[in-house]
Amino acid sequence: MSAATQHTEQLIDHLFRHQSGKMVAVLSHVAGLEQINLVEDLVQDTFINALQHWKIKGIPDNPAAWLMQVAKNKATDLLRRQHYHSRYIQSQAGFNPVEETASFFHEQEMNDSELRMMFACCHPSFSKEDQVALTLKLVFSFSVTEIARALVVSDAAMQKRLVRAKELLKQGNIQLEIPAGKQLQDRLSIVRTVLYLLFNEGYLSHKKDEIIRQDLCMEAIRCAKIITEHPATQDPVNDALLALLCLHAARFDSRISDSNELILLEQQDRNLWDKELLQVGYHYLNRASAAPVISQYHIEAAIAAEHSIALDFASTNWTRILSLYDLLTTISPAPAIYLNRAIVLSQSGETEKAIAQVLSIGGIEQLIRTDHQYASVLGYLYMKLSDHIKALSYLQQAKAITSSPAEQKILQARIDLITAN
Repeated sequence: MSAATQHTEQLIDHLFRHQSGKMVAVLSHVAGLEQINLVEDLVQDTFINALQHWKIKGIPDNPAAWLMQVAKNKATDLLRRQHYHSRYIQSQAGFNPVEETASFFHEQEMNDSELRMMFACCHPSFSKEDQVALTLKLVFSFSVTEIARALVVSDAAMQKRLVRAKELLKQGNIQLEIPAGKQLQDRLSIVRTVLYLLFNEGYLSHKKDEIIRQDLCMEAIRCAKIITEHPATQDPVNDALLALLCLHAARFDSRISDSNELILLEQQDRNLWDKELLQVGYHYLNRASAAPVISQYHIEAAIAAEHSIALDFASTNWTRILSLYDLLTTISPAPAIYLNRAIVLSQSGETEKAIAQVLSIGGIEQLIRTDHQYASVLGYLYMKLSDHIKALSYLQQAKAITSSPAEQKILQARIDLITAN
């Protein structure tokens, strides 16, 4: 494969992740949600055409605009084939024929289309799981496997769920609109959950060749900024979510070694943290804190800020972080929150209490068998107590469960450390 061909294919992959969701949102606004399957096929065809065309004629000056224009032309042809009147088509599509490199919509109009699609996917007619799955699929172009992993279900079950959800989407009762009042708040909550999941998938990738998928993380930040700044969706909880994502993203450059291995917080070079992105995070956290509202994202952002302001790991204010986790457990008493609180307890010198807390989490036996994080943390905590038998058992179990190559390396390093003694 030539270098030019490889570059073209890499660009297509990048654009598919960043542009296909926008294209689906915009074209669905043109053609209607009842055409969602055809719109998805049309967008897929556009990328296939781009790959073929660009290999021969070269990459256009504005690849994203080229893709949007070609997809728009395909959508218009589709409507014509379905016997719409030409003048009506043009009024609905809102375009006049232009050169390939011209922009289809202004950025604000594309943002509005994405927001409308997010809210359509988060319609109360769907279950919470379907809302998350549809948004990840239609807005962020996640594969079935990626969505299944995020929601901890099988690929087959997720495929069936998406088919059923899209059939409901096509029935015509769900509008591409930004809702108001309580409906807006209810759906915003799901949108935030989706962006949180999207960022987490990128922050610790399950792909063998990518520990961090920065494209996913930055896409989550971009969309979080849309809902934070859009006049119809401004909300202090959105500010808190955006602050949280920025504060975590600021650590990207310190999280991967030169040998492409994951570096844990304790060993990270804090000089590599992105100071500008940290300041953005602090800005939105301050803005979120100005309102008399507190959410899970407020507290998690405050925890991330505590880590960010510490000069080094040793000077971390664990007492303050523990008090934040105490507050967080009252708002979101999820198993993962208690697991993270246990780690903080251990850093505060209470490792035995930390182990007791993990073992007291509801359904812990099942969690240890199915989620590597619980066995991994227990293995780490028992290592700190020099109980090598239990530590080794839990670490080996965690390594057998996780599909993340980066985490497998860390677990193996701990196993090697125990067996060498």
